[in-house]
Amino acid sequence: MTATTPEPEPALPIPPTWPVTPDPRAASIEHPMDRYRTRTVAAVPPIDRDDPAVWGEVTTPELAAFDTDGYAIFDELLNPAEVADLAAEVDRLAGDPELRGDERVIVEKASNGVRSIFEVHRLSTVIAELVRQERIVGPARQVLGSEVYIHQSRVNYMPGFSGAGFYWHSDFETWHAEDGMPAPRAVSLSIALTDNFPFNGSLMVMPGSHRTFVACQGETPPENYRESLREQQTGVPDRTALTDLADKHGIAQFTGARGSALLFDSNLLHGSSNNITPFPRSNLFLVFNSVENALDTPYAAPAPRPGYIAARDVVPVR
Repeated sequence: MTATTPEPEPALPIPPTWPVTPDPRAASIEHPMDRYRTRTVAAVPPIDRDDPAVWGEVTTPELAAFDTDGYAIFDELLNPAEVADLAAEVDRLAGDPELRGDERVIVEKASNGVRSIFEVHRLSTVIAELVRQERIVGPARQVLGSEVYIHQSRVNYMPGFSGAGFYWHSDFETWHAEDGMPAPRAVSLSIALTDNFPFNGSLMVMPGSHRTFVACQGETPPENYRESLREQQTGVPDRTALTDLADKHGIAQFTGARGSALLFDSNLLHGSSNNITPFPRSNLFLVFNSVENALDTPYAAPAPRPGYIAARDVVPVR
């Protein structure tokens, strides 16, 4: 992980900064038991997280700083032969003409190339077998302090020259608002299938930002996922909050050889720049949620997202 300064992202609408006079209409979209209000009409300032970051007892050395930083790095989670097999498998999925019209395949707005494929642990026996291995699921069980299930799995592709980045966001903010995840008791494991350089759109994180919940302004449109998975506009944090947290925590970058991995908290702020280099980047993401944190009704969206984005079958990984 090395500190870096990200390239400027495309301009987004700037919501009002605080203090803001409360809007009485905001209360109408609140969930009765919502501890993490977001997608409100009026701006809501960031709050301190009132849930732990580590729910269990960690014994894996790489997890020693997870509570403080909100992430852990595994330098050689997969060996070169395993990475080669996995990379060939995700290339096969991306090139499968029968999958091209599947809703689980998300294409880039500009290039029409494959941006993401969801529910890959159900589309591929290779990935399904990988998920069940203790070195993959074990760290998630330690951090979350319980059995876990796959909330979401996907491959993100970032081709050379044209790969579009992902703007700063907290996964939990979206999963809470649009999927009904009650608490930030979930983690993502990002496995590098290509070399992640500082210059080919590798993931940036704000260490320690997982302890602050940043609410987002603006109501969630119906079926927002159809656009947000291609280019997120709803659920984007306020620039003032992002600046304050970057000033406080700094920015680190996940770089490393193929086979390395990053395990990070669901509320950690992260994003990536566009890839204008010739070097493609692709990562497998496995999201583990605690079986004790099953999804409820969405806290700030008209209806739940499809199961291939947010699983509602709480079946522990065995």
